[in-house]
Amino acid sequence: MERTFYVYILASQRNGTLYVGVSGDLSRRIYEHRESLTPGFTTKYGVKHLVWYEDFPTADEAISAEKRIKRWRRRWKLELIEKMNPTWADLYETWNQ
Repeated sequence: MERTFYVYILASQRNGTLYVGVSGDLSRRIYEHRESLTPGFTTKYGVKHLVWYEDFPTADEAISAEKRIKRWRRRWKLELIEKMNPTWADLYETWNQ
């Protein structure tokens, strides 16, 4: 069975605080953010809405993409989100359904 790795962006609200992360289990990781199970940035700033993600075949590729996106200007991240999700819907609501 092939494993998939994900880079994702969470937002507190439309055009709000953003968080870029990487995970091999996106459902579990987003659940942890939403339920504030891990203290840190997302809990402190209420960043819980999955607004963008992309899958990668290897952990190395996903980590490289995450690092690259984290270095991007905010405007580029907003454009990336709006290209995939122009309404800033919480994609977790329809994830894997």
